[in-house]
Amino acid sequence: MSNIESILVRTEKPPYSSPIPSPSSGKLPKQQLQMEVSCKILRRSTHSFLLNYHYFTSTAAFLAFPFSASILLSQALVPSPSSLLPQIYSRLRILFDAAGFPSSSQLFSILNLKVSQTITSSIFTLPFTLTFLLVAKAFIIQTLNQKKPTFQPSFNSVLSLYKPLLHTYFCNCFLILSANATSFGLMFLAFSFIERFVYSSPSSLILFMSVAGAVLFSVILANALVVCNMALALSGMEGHGGYFAILKACLLLRGRTSMALFLALPVNVALAAIEALFQFRVVRPYHIAGIAGPCVALEGIFIAYLYSIFIILDTIVSCVFYKSLKTGSWIHQEDKYLFRIEFPDEDQYGYMNTKEIP
Repeated sequence: MSNIESILVRTEKPPYSSPIPSPSSGKLPKQQLQMEVSCKILRRSTHSFLLNYHYFTSTAAFLAFPFSASILLSQALVPSPSSLLPQIYSRLRILFDAAGFPSSSQLFSILNLKVSQTITSSIFTLPFTLTFLLVAKAFIIQTLNQKKPTFQPSFNSVLSLYKPLLHTYFCNCFLILSANATSFGLMFLAFSFIERFVYSSPSSLILFMSVAGAVLFSVILANALVVCNMALALSGMEGHGGYFAILKACLLLRGRTSMALFLALPVNVALAAIEALFQFRVVRPYHIAGIAGPCVALEGIFIAYLYSIFIILDTIVSCVFYKSLKTGSWIHQEDKYLFRIEFPDEDQYGYMNTKEIP
């Protein structure tokens, strides 16, 4: 049996299915039910954070602190002429021009700049991501998995989750690259079609296609990031990493992508606000004065620590969301019979067997 055949999808419907009743009103539509569940997940995540406040704000926050500092510093170092940004920007500009994208479009210039900044920042923060961030996530997940949360997780138990998280992270990188390639490929086909069959392309048509391409790119990338986030939480909670975790995350999020996007929105808005605060309170005074004083440095440390707190909250929300999907107390009856995944494993002779994950 191949690895792909070990993914079993069962689509039989149970003998009966009925909507989930609401405690407040008789019956709720699916969208309203998902919104209520999303709010409950956010409240439960906040409660879990406060319940283990002394662990999350000390050990977990300090484990995530180097990654947070690297993210914030990369935002300040990326615009400098000596960084990789100008080289990556020029290479992407040549690639976009060769693909037939309109060079006069302001939207594609902004998109090129943002993609270049993301690539440069990812290269700068990659060592901190592979070490401090994944260890911090392993600590958080192990804390949430403990039956007695009053005890701090041991070092060995945290390291046992590091390998599946690392494996899943590398697979997530390939997924994000594939999502970007798919977006740019679709835009290339669209502009090639216009250039081939539409002899006179008005500016309004180019503007419309540019806006549609930017929206398509944002939607595909947002869904890919949500799947990657769920895959990391799943691999930590179940102890299995790799592309099978991504496949199971896709099945878990089937029909509930809007919930995942809604849950990711508050934390991502807060992280963006913290990055803007760092630019205003630390980077701007440094560029004006040419030197960072002690007060500015302390304020930068505090902002990086605050960034770490929201990274912890994001991980907790993902884990609580995963638990709610696994328990399925609020899911419609037909969704409980949707999937059953078997993760591959190797026996002592090197052959592949399967172990079912409940």
